[in-house]
Amino acid sequence: MSHAAITGWGKCLPPSVLTNQDLATFLPTDDEWITSRTGMKERRISHVPGIELAIVAAQRAIACAGLKGEDIDLVIYGSCSNDETVPNSASGVQQRIGATHAAAFDVNTACTSFMYGLSIGTAMIRTGVVRNAVVIGVELISQYMDWDNRNVAVLFGDGAAAVVLQHSDDELGVLAEKLQCYADSRHILRVRGMGTMYANLGTEYGQTSWDFDGQEIFRKAVQGMSEASLDVMRRVGVTMDDIALVVPHQANLRIIDAVAKRAGASADKVFLTVQKYGNMSSATAPVALVEAVETGRVAAGSLVLMPAFGGGLTLSSHLLRWGPRVTPLADCAVELPPSPKTALEIVNDIRAQKKLGEEGAKRFAALTFAENRGS
Repeated sequence: MSHAAITGWGKCLPPSVLTNQDLATFLPTDDEWITSRTGMKERRISHVPGIELAIVAAQRAIACAGLKGEDIDLVIYGSCSNDETVPNSASGVQQRIGATHAAAFDVNTACTSFMYGLSIGTAMIRTGVVRNAVVIGVELISQYMDWDNRNVAVLFGDGAAAVVLQHSDDELGVLAEKLQCYADSRHILRVRGMGTMYANLGTEYGQTSWDFDGQEIFRKAVQGMSEASLDVMRRVGVTMDDIALVVPHQANLRIIDAVAKRAGASADKVFLTVQKYGNMSSATAPVALVEAVETGRVAAGSLVLMPAFGGGLTLSSHLLRWGPRVTPLADCAVELPPSPKTALEIVNDIRAQKKLGEEGAKRFAALTFAENRGS
């Protein structure tokens, strides 16, 4: 049977750090309030488009695998905050990495986009459609954030990570996965303004407001990720004792702790990045995986469990067998350009732009109303 081993990995985090203290300059909050509820201390804010983050992450992963851009057969771009819809974002990465003959497409299942992309890439390698693939998770949530809503503004950040999958005759990569969606609860996590329908509902595209039922999201996330994790372990015939590391989606420390407890994982077996990067949506799980490898937490041949959850409400859990290599075959010198502004300055610019947009929309609506009354 053909398998899809992870042979390359790379991440790209914007250099500008937004701290809890920064958030307190424009929100009614403080470090203690945020930390006690989320476990988050800081997150990254990007000064470049999301596709630029994805390109750097992909190039690092390709170099790590000892490949070149022209060797890549498939580019999968997992995101819910795409820079473009037509053409797709994956084609932009494909062009810049020089993957001349590759296929390229986007996947959007919100925070689980990378994980769903991992399943798709694995399946296409197993069935012989392609021999290798680059799977990317990337988000630029800062541009779509409702920065006046404390409940969501403290949670999210920007970032990207990628892995290279390659055909293998050895039983490596995804051993089992569980994909599911609680579609009847999709309304509890909705970003109003991201989508064409909102133009007819009085909301300008990009002028967002978030529906975010925190308690119900917590309940569904814990239930979904823990049950999915137990399911994949049962199907492979392993227990938590056999798992070397759990690398969950880093939505919230309370959620992570609850999932670990229900799945039977001790705290020392769970890898955390939530305190440094917050929730980067689809980039969160792959960034954590890459960092786990980079810091020596993933051993050759070990089992890694990756549960995730996102808007939709999508959920997943993947059980991976890591390959024999935990160090890159080659380094990649590519870097983002320096940021000319601090994270707080970038966020304040976004807030100012959104405010101008809201005022313009109100003036337009008032003018239209007056004209309609006149007619």
